[in-house]
Amino acid sequence: MKKYIPFALRLIVAVILIQTLRFKFTAHPDSVYIFETVGLEPNGRIIIGVLELIAGILLLVPRTVWLGATLTLGIIGGAIMMHLTQLGIEVKNDGGVLFYTAVVTFILSAIVLFLYRKDIPVLGKRFN
Repeated sequence: MKKYIPFALRLIVAVILIQTLRFKFTAHPDSVYIFETVGLEPNGRIIIGVLELIAGILLLVPRTVWLGATLTLGIIGGAIMMHLTQLGIEVKNDGGVLFYTAVVTFILSAIVLFLYRKDIPVLGKRFN
């Protein structure tokens, strides 16, 4: 069971990242609203979408889990900051679902990075 939990966490984060791509890449009105509000529409929406796709893939490849988790922390950390500074917790009456999903994704990514810390080049050797 112990060896399946890290994979399950990676999979959960990757699925969360990848399932949101349809909103970004199809210019869903809610996604456009969010990126317009923070001044990043349309280029930021597409770039963030591509980075989330890359992070999701990296999380699924055993040798690059640490990199995917690190990238996810950066992307989602930025999303959380945008919620706290410009968007608010609740966006378009969503009850805070986007914000709380971002927080959960951030926490899970931090756990994944901790679990795979030994795989980080150069720094990982210190954890052995």
